[in-house]
Amino acid sequence: MPRDPIVVVEPRRPRAHCAECRGGPLRRMVLRCSVPLCLGCVGLGHLVYLPRGDAALTRRAREAGEVWAVVVRHDRRRTRYERQGILVEEAALARAEAACLADAGARARRRARDEVRRAASDVRFAAVLTAEVRRLFPGCPADRAAEIAAHTSTRGSGRVGRTAAGRALDEGAVTAAVRASVRHRDTEYDALLAAGVPRRQARVRVAPAVEAVLASWRR
Repeated sequence: MPRDPIVVVEPRRPRAHCAECRGGPLRRMVLRCSVPLCLGCVGLGHLVYLPRGDAALTRRAREAGEVWAVVVRHDRRRTRYERQGILVEEAALARAEAACLADAGARARRRARDEVRRAASDVRFAAVLTAEVRRLFPGCPADRAAEIAAHTSTRGSGRVGRTAAGRALDEGAVTAAVRASVRHRDTEYDALLAAGVPRRQARVRVAPAVEAVLASWRR
């Protein structure tokens, strides 16, 4: 099995045609030197698609087969490619499904325990983060500090509180979370975005109001 998986691109709007067989538009393709090729022409036409979501099934399907590929799609908002699932051999997927079915009960119990542990950890971190917001901004109302901490530390949100700096209570990260809350809650920022004002321009326009609130909370 190759150390690095083959990358298959899934365009949002299939338009490209295979450079070899001219088939298309291609729902999924492999890019070689920026040239689109269909799965059949690169020897992956026999693979079946397994969407992301079940980590155990994905891992076992990869391990059970000889060939697999990762399917990605470009996210315009985040300006990066994000994983959608994998392509695996049908027989490998069948073996993986059987293995997952055999120990489904044990994995469900483990997931439940992990969920309880994560929930307790999140509550503790939100409390610590609330205290740090209040330390940096003593004028911030207690309920607002708790709201900021809960919002920015929501698991899976990708917000500042979930970054390494946020988890470490870095002053810059905590301040960024407070600034974001003020921008959305205490200025016309969201209304400007709704009116079509570009994000960067909207931020510049509300910056003085944001800094005024932060300055009042620091006192």
